[in-house]
Amino acid sequence: MSDVDLESEQYEKCREAGEILAEVRDEAADRVEVGASHLELAEWAEDRIRELGGKPAFPVNISIDEEAAHATPSVDDEETFGEEMINLDIGVHVDGWLADTAVTVDLSGNSELAEAPAEALDAAIDLIEPGVETGELGAAIEEVIDGYGYNPVVNLTGHGLGHWEQHTTPNIPNRAVAQSVELEAGDVVAIEPFATDGGGKVQEGSDEEIWALEHEGSVRDRNARQVLEQVTEEFKTLPFATRWVDNSRASMALRRLQRQDVVHGYPVLKEEDGFLVSQKEHTVIVTEDGAEVTTRSR
Repeated sequence: MSDVDLESEQYEKCREAGEILAEVRDEAADRVEVGASHLELAEWAEDRIRELGGKPAFPVNISIDEEAAHATPSVDDEETFGEEMINLDIGVHVDGWLADTAVTVDLSGNSELAEAPAEALDAAIDLIEPGVETGELGAAIEEVIDGYGYNPVVNLTGHGLGHWEQHTTPNIPNRAVAQSVELEAGDVVAIEPFATDGGGKVQEGSDEEIWALEHEGSVRDRNARQVLEQVTEEFKTLPFATRWVDNSRASMALRRLQRQDVVHGYPVLKEEDGFLVSQKEHTVIVTEDGAEVTTRSR
Protein backbone atom coordinates (compact mmCIF):
# COMPACT_ATOMS: atom_id res chain seq x y z
CA MET A 1 0.00 0.00 0.00
CA SER A 2 1.24 3.48 -0.78
CA ASP A 3 0.91 6.36 1.67
CA VAL A 4 -0.71 8.80 -0.80
CA ASP A 5 -3.47 10.84 0.83
CA LEU A 6 -6.13 11.11 -1.85
CA GLU A 7 -8.19 13.37 0.45
CA SER A 8 -5.43 16.02 0.61
CA GLU A 9 -6.03 19.55 -0.65
CA GLN A 10 -4.17 18.95 -3.92
CA TYR A 11 -6.52 16.11 -4.92
CA GLU A 12 -9.59 18.05 -3.77
CA LYS A 13 -8.54 20.86 -6.11
CA CYS A 14 -8.04 18.36 -8.96
CA ARG A 15 -11.57 17.08 -8.31
CA GLU A 16 -12.99 20.60 -8.21
CA ALA A 17 -11.27 21.41 -11.52
CA GLY A 18 -12.72 18.21 -13.02
CA GLU A 19 -16.23 18.97 -11.83
CA ILE A 20 -16.17 22.48 -13.34
CA LEU A 21 -14.68 21.09 -16.54
CA ALA A 22 -17.27 18.33 -16.99
CA GLU A 23 -20.05 20.89 -16.81
CA VAL A 24 -18.39 23.33 -19.22
CA ARG A 25 -17.47 20.60 -21.72
CA ASP A 26 -21.03 19.31 -21.88
CA GLU A 27 -22.50 22.80 -22.17
CA ALA A 28 -19.94 23.81 -24.82
CA ALA A 29 -20.60 20.66 -26.88
CA ASP A 30 -24.33 21.51 -26.86
CA ARG A 31 -23.53 24.91 -28.39
CA VAL A 32 -21.70 23.46 -31.41
CA GLU A 33 -23.97 23.78 -34.44
CA VAL A 34 -23.63 24.74 -38.09
CA GLY A 35 -23.17 28.51 -38.33
CA ALA A 36 -22.03 29.07 -34.72
CA SER A 37 -18.83 31.11 -34.23
CA HIS A 38 -15.58 29.43 -33.14
CA LEU A 39 -14.46 32.56 -31.28
CA GLU A 40 -17.76 33.05 -29.47
CA LEU A 41 -17.78 29.42 -28.34
CA ALA A 42 -14.18 29.54 -27.09
CA GLU A 43 -14.72 32.80 -25.21
CA TRP A 44 -18.04 31.60 -23.81
CA ALA A 45 -16.42 28.40 -22.45
CA GLU A 46 -13.42 30.26 -20.98
CA ASP A 47 -15.73 32.80 -19.29
CA ARG A 48 -17.98 29.99 -17.99
CA ILE A 49 -14.95 28.29 -16.38
CA ARG A 50 -14.17 31.53 -14.50
CA GLU A 51 -17.82 31.96 -13.54
CA LEU A 52 -17.81 28.49 -11.94
CA GLY A 53 -14.70 29.26 -9.88
CA GLY A 54 -11.87 27.84 -12.00
CA LYS A 55 -9.47 29.26 -14.57
CA PRO A 56 -8.73 27.98 -18.07
CA ALA A 57 -5.64 25.72 -17.94
CA PHE A 58 -5.06 26.42 -21.64
CA PRO A 59 -7.02 28.06 -24.46
CA VAL A 60 -10.08 26.14 -25.65
CA ASN A 61 -8.90 24.02 -28.60
CA ILE A 62 -11.35 23.79 -31.50
CA SER A 63 -9.93 21.35 -34.04
CA ILE A 64 -11.78 20.84 -37.32
CA ASP A 65 -11.66 17.78 -39.61
CA GLU A 66 -7.93 16.96 -40.18
CA GLU A 67 -6.80 19.10 -37.23
CA ALA A 68 -5.94 17.18 -34.06
CA ALA A 69 -4.64 19.73 -31.55
CA HIS A 70 -3.46 23.27 -30.76
CA ALA A 71 -6.07 25.08 -32.88
CA THR A 72 -7.71 28.01 -31.09
CA PRO A 73 -9.43 31.08 -32.54
CA SER A 74 -7.47 34.27 -33.16
CA VAL A 75 -8.64 37.58 -31.71
CA ASP A 76 -10.52 38.55 -34.88
CA ASP A 77 -11.50 35.01 -35.97
CA GLU A 78 -14.61 34.89 -38.15
CA GLU A 79 -14.82 31.13 -38.70
CA THR A 80 -18.09 29.30 -38.12
CA PHE A 81 -18.89 25.60 -37.84
CA GLY A 82 -19.92 23.68 -40.94
CA GLU A 83 -20.81 20.03 -41.53
CA GLU A 84 -17.49 18.98 -40.02
CA MET A 85 -15.87 16.81 -37.37
CA ILE A 86 -15.18 19.08 -34.41
CA ASN A 87 -12.95 18.28 -31.43
CA LEU A 88 -13.25 20.42 -28.31
CA ASP A 89 -10.30 20.10 -25.91
CA ILE A 90 -10.71 22.12 -22.71
CA GLY A 91 -8.70 22.46 -19.50
CA VAL A 92 -9.37 23.91 -16.05
CA HIS A 93 -7.11 24.62 -13.12
CA VAL A 94 -7.83 25.48 -9.51
CA ASP A 95 -4.71 27.07 -7.98
CA GLY A 96 -2.58 25.30 -10.59
CA TRP A 97 -4.11 21.82 -10.05
CA LEU A 98 -5.47 20.61 -13.37
CA ALA A 99 -8.14 18.74 -15.26
CA ASP A 100 -8.11 18.15 -19.01
CA THR A 101 -10.90 16.76 -21.20
CA ALA A 102 -11.95 16.49 -24.84
CA VAL A 103 -14.95 15.42 -26.86
CA THR A 104 -15.76 15.08 -30.55
CA VAL A 105 -18.96 16.66 -31.84
CA ASP A 106 -19.62 15.13 -35.23
CA LEU A 107 -21.58 17.22 -37.72
CA SER A 108 -19.93 15.42 -40.68
CA GLY A 109 -21.94 12.19 -40.64
CA ASN A 110 -19.03 10.02 -39.46
CA SER A 111 -20.48 8.90 -36.14
CA GLU A 112 -18.43 5.66 -35.96
CA LEU A 113 -15.17 7.62 -36.14
CA ALA A 114 -16.40 9.74 -33.22
CA GLU A 115 -17.38 6.60 -31.25
CA ALA A 116 -14.03 4.84 -31.67
CA PRO A 117 -11.90 6.98 -29.30
CA ALA A 118 -14.74 7.15 -26.75
CA GLU A 119 -14.91 3.36 -26.56
CA ALA A 120 -11.10 3.12 -26.56
CA LEU A 121 -10.97 5.54 -23.63
CA ASP A 122 -13.45 3.43 -21.64
CA ALA A 123 -11.37 0.30 -22.35
CA ALA A 124 -8.21 2.00 -21.06
CA ILE A 125 -9.89 3.40 -17.94
CA ASP A 126 -11.24 -0.10 -17.10
CA LEU A 127 -7.64 -1.34 -16.84
CA ILE A 128 -6.30 1.43 -14.61
CA GLU A 129 -5.01 0.48 -11.18
CA PRO A 130 -1.64 0.78 -9.44
CA GLY A 131 0.96 -1.34 -11.24
CA VAL A 132 -0.69 -1.32 -14.67
CA GLU A 133 1.78 -0.57 -17.46
CA THR A 134 1.09 2.44 -19.67
CA GLY A 135 1.86 0.19 -22.67
CA GLU A 136 -1.10 -2.03 -21.69
CA LEU A 137 -3.38 0.99 -21.84
CA GLY A 138 -1.96 1.84 -25.29
CA ALA A 139 -2.59 -1.72 -26.48
CA ALA A 140 -6.22 -1.56 -25.31
CA ILE A 141 -6.73 1.79 -27.07
CA GLU A 142 -5.18 0.50 -30.30
CA GLU A 143 -7.23 -2.70 -30.27
CA VAL A 144 -10.54 -0.83 -30.00
CA ILE A 145 -9.69 1.75 -32.68
CA ASP A 146 -8.38 -1.00 -35.00
CA GLY A 147 -11.62 -2.88 -34.41
CA TYR A 148 -13.54 0.07 -35.83
CA GLY A 149 -11.31 -0.01 -38.92
CA TYR A 150 -9.45 3.21 -38.07
CA ASN A 151 -5.91 4.10 -36.99
CA PRO A 152 -4.86 5.55 -33.65
CA VAL A 153 -2.80 8.73 -33.97
CA VAL A 154 0.51 7.30 -32.83
CA ASN A 155 2.51 10.50 -32.29
CA LEU A 156 0.04 12.01 -29.83
CA THR A 157 -0.20 10.64 -26.29
CA GLY A 158 -1.99 11.05 -23.04
CA HIS A 159 0.10 12.51 -20.23
CA GLY A 160 0.54 13.20 -16.55
CA LEU A 161 -0.80 16.43 -15.06
CA GLY A 162 1.41 18.29 -12.59
CA HIS A 163 1.11 21.49 -10.55
CA TRP A 164 1.06 24.34 -13.10
CA GLU A 165 2.25 21.73 -15.64
CA GLN A 166 -0.09 20.58 -18.35
CA HIS A 167 2.17 17.82 -19.70
CA THR A 168 4.31 15.73 -17.35
CA THR A 169 5.34 12.10 -17.20
CA PRO A 170 4.09 9.49 -17.70
CA ASN A 171 3.14 9.49 -21.38
CA ILE A 172 0.12 7.28 -22.11
CA PRO A 173 0.55 5.91 -25.66
CA ASN A 174 -2.35 5.35 -28.04
CA ARG A 175 -0.90 2.06 -29.27
CA ALA A 176 1.00 -0.95 -27.90
CA VAL A 177 4.62 -0.02 -27.11
CA ALA A 178 7.53 -2.01 -25.72
CA GLN A 179 8.79 0.64 -23.31
CA SER A 180 6.33 1.76 -20.68
CA VAL A 181 6.04 2.66 -17.02
CA GLU A 182 3.82 1.49 -14.17
CA LEU A 183 1.10 3.77 -12.88
CA GLU A 184 1.09 4.39 -9.13
CA ALA A 185 -1.65 5.35 -6.70
CA GLY A 186 -1.89 9.14 -6.62
CA ASP A 187 -0.88 9.67 -10.26
CA VAL A 188 -3.11 12.17 -12.08
CA VAL A 189 -3.20 11.39 -15.79
CA ALA A 190 -5.07 12.53 -18.89
CA ILE A 191 -5.90 9.64 -21.20
CA GLU A 192 -6.68 10.86 -24.73
CA PRO A 193 -7.17 8.45 -27.61
CA PHE A 194 -7.22 9.99 -31.11
CA ALA A 195 -8.64 8.03 -34.05
CA THR A 196 -8.32 8.82 -37.75
CA ASP A 197 -9.27 7.47 -41.16
CA GLY A 198 -5.83 8.75 -42.25
CA GLY A 199 -2.38 7.25 -41.77
CA GLY A 200 -2.18 7.93 -38.03
CA LYS A 201 0.63 10.51 -37.85
CA VAL A 202 0.05 14.23 -37.41
CA GLN A 203 2.34 16.95 -38.76
CA GLU A 204 2.90 20.53 -37.65
CA GLY A 205 1.02 23.19 -39.59
CA SER A 206 2.14 26.82 -39.83
CA ASP A 207 -0.50 28.44 -37.60
CA GLU A 208 0.41 29.31 -33.99
CA GLU A 209 -2.14 30.92 -31.69
CA ILE A 210 -1.10 29.11 -28.47
CA TRP A 211 2.09 29.86 -26.53
CA ALA A 212 3.80 29.01 -23.26
CA LEU A 213 6.64 30.44 -21.23
CA GLU A 214 9.99 28.75 -21.91
CA HIS A 215 12.01 30.71 -19.35
CA GLU A 216 12.05 34.24 -17.98
CA GLY A 217 14.65 36.52 -19.52
CA SER A 218 15.48 40.19 -19.77
CA VAL A 219 13.71 41.80 -22.72
CA ARG A 220 14.55 45.23 -24.09
CA ASP A 221 11.47 45.90 -26.21
CA ARG A 222 8.80 47.66 -24.13
CA ASN A 223 5.82 45.86 -25.70
CA ALA A 224 7.48 42.46 -25.34
CA ARG A 225 8.37 43.28 -21.72
CA GLN A 226 4.74 44.16 -20.91
CA VAL A 227 3.54 40.92 -22.48
CA LEU A 228 6.12 38.90 -20.56
CA GLU A 229 5.00 40.49 -17.28
CA GLN A 230 1.40 39.43 -17.92
CA VAL A 231 2.47 35.92 -18.93
CA THR A 232 4.65 35.27 -15.86
CA GLU A 233 2.09 36.72 -13.48
CA GLU A 234 -1.16 35.36 -14.91
CA PHE A 235 -0.40 32.18 -16.88
CA LYS A 236 2.91 31.09 -15.31
CA THR A 237 3.99 27.94 -17.20
CA LEU A 238 0.53 27.09 -18.59
CA PRO A 239 -0.32 27.60 -22.27
CA PHE A 240 -2.13 30.81 -23.26
CA ALA A 241 -3.69 32.31 -26.42
CA THR A 242 -2.56 35.36 -28.34
CA ARG A 243 -6.09 36.70 -27.79
CA TRP A 244 -5.62 36.56 -23.99
CA VAL A 245 -2.76 39.05 -24.12
CA ASP A 246 -3.70 42.64 -23.18
CA ASN A 247 -1.58 44.37 -25.78
CA SER A 248 -2.63 45.78 -29.16
CA ARG A 249 0.61 44.45 -30.68
CA ALA A 250 0.49 41.05 -28.97
CA SER A 251 1.38 38.99 -32.06
CA MET A 252 4.50 41.03 -32.78
CA ALA A 253 5.58 40.96 -29.13
CA LEU A 254 5.12 37.17 -28.95
CA ARG A 255 7.17 36.62 -32.12
CA ARG A 256 9.94 38.71 -30.58
CA LEU A 257 9.80 36.70 -27.34
CA GLN A 258 9.83 33.50 -29.42
CA ARG A 259 12.99 34.60 -31.25
CA GLN A 260 14.65 35.10 -27.86
CA ASP A 261 13.50 31.63 -26.71
CA VAL A 262 11.47 33.21 -23.90
CA VAL A 263 8.19 31.67 -25.14
CA HIS A 264 7.48 28.78 -27.49
CA GLY A 265 4.54 28.40 -29.83
CA TYR A 266 2.35 25.36 -30.40
CA PRO A 267 1.80 24.85 -34.14
CA VAL A 268 -1.55 23.30 -35.08
CA LEU A 269 -1.12 19.52 -35.45
CA LYS A 270 -2.96 17.91 -38.35
CA GLU A 271 -3.48 14.79 -40.41
CA GLU A 272 -3.23 15.04 -44.18
CA ASP A 273 -5.95 17.05 -45.92
CA GLY A 274 -9.07 15.09 -46.65
CA PHE A 275 -8.82 12.88 -43.55
CA LEU A 276 -10.60 13.28 -40.22
CA VAL A 277 -9.42 13.05 -36.61
CA SER A 278 -11.63 12.31 -33.59
CA GLN A 279 -10.70 12.49 -29.90
CA LYS A 280 -12.01 11.71 -26.44
CA GLU A 281 -10.21 12.54 -23.19
CA HIS A 282 -10.74 12.23 -19.44
CA THR A 283 -8.62 13.07 -16.43
CA VAL A 284 -8.12 10.21 -13.99
CA ILE A 285 -6.73 9.92 -10.47
CA VAL A 286 -5.16 6.49 -9.92
CA THR A 287 -6.60 5.20 -6.63
CA GLU A 288 -5.48 2.28 -4.42
CA ASP A 289 -7.82 -0.09 -6.25
CA GLY A 290 -8.66 1.51 -9.60
CA ALA A 291 -9.40 4.88 -11.13
CA GLU A 292 -11.43 7.95 -10.26
CA VAL A 293 -12.50 9.89 -13.36
CA THR A 294 -12.66 13.57 -12.37
CA THR A 295 -14.13 14.82 -15.66
CA ARG A 296 -17.15 12.50 -16.04
CA SER A 297 -20.51 14.15 -16.68
CA ARG A 298 -22.32 14.67 -13.39
